[in-house]
Amino acid sequence: MIELYMWATGNGLRAAVGMAESGLEHRIHKVDLSKGEHKRPEYLKINPAGQIPALTDSNGPGGKPLSLAQSGAILLYAAEKSGRLLPKDPARKAVALQWMMMGCSDVAGNSGVIFALENTAPEKSAPITDFFKARLTNFLRNADARLAGREFLADEFSVADIALYPVVNQRKALTGGMANLNAWRERMSARPGVQKGMAA
Repeated sequence: MIELYMWATGNGLRAAVGMAESGLEHRIHKVDLSKGEHKRPEYLKINPAGQIPALTDSNGPGGKPLSLAQSGAILLYAAEKSGRLLPKDPARKAVALQWMMMGCSDVAGNSGVIFALENTAPEKSAPITDFFKARLTNFLRNADARLAGREFLADEFSVADIALYPVVNQRKALTGGMANLNAWRERMSARPGVQKGMAA
């Protein structure tokens, strides 16, 4: 059984959507960051870095238990174990991995910095926050351009779409005028697996 430990951040939701879309049997455990549950000794045994998401799989590779952290790694693990979410065609797979990495690094990273600047930084700075919003908007525009004439980033539903979706859904205010991206977000929002993962 796969046990997924998460909270409703972009990273946590990315992992939850990935697990839901993979079809793998799993249980969700909520780790309340506001209560410091990610720093409790029992959780640090699962992920010593004290971050979410993380998973344990009692039937990992070779039938051995596995602990795994990082939303991108969890997303790929779910895809490979289930045989879903990664294109079979090598070129499409490479493209899917490219856009997945962008979603997990450039997009999620800038969104996370914006959240920190607006909520937890010791000093607020509107110009610095606006700088990172502009960076994030540029990455989203690239995704919008990629989606012109396409339903999904790699021409079929994949890890790329799951990696990007939670941040796009949380940052709707930055997607004005991005018709392709917003139409894609609506398609994603209608998927039962996405709905299940986001409800986690």
